[in-house]
Amino acid sequence: MADFLQIVVNFGKHSIMSRYTSNRTVQYPGKPKQFQSNIYPNIPRSQSDIYLISNSGDRLDLLSNKYYGDISLWWIIAVANSLGKHGMIVPPGRQLRIPTDISAILSAHRNLQGER
Repeated sequence: MADFLQIVVNFGKHSIMSRYTSNRTVQYPGKPKQFQSNIYPNIPRSQSDIYLISNSGDRLDLLSNKYYGDISLWWIIAVANSLGKHGMIVPPGRQLRIPTDISAILSAHRNLQGER
């Protein structure tokens, strides 16, 4: 069991919580620290997008690591496929679109968050 937990905690070069490291926090007087809401950009379809059918056990963070090399970019796949309320697990047999123009998507996201 300890070996399994070590594998989960040390997922590749990322820790389990690293998907939250790009989220900003805010703290109001007398209240605990909270994550600030994110506003995600519209992700238009592109000729270069990758399409696949999900398998049992597919997760957004694992797919983003496979295609982008970064588990914190899971939200791109979620937004592109309207998976906002399903958590990290992707139902098997679902067609997924993996957007490939990451730099444009991240730039639009930064603009929406007020980072320039």
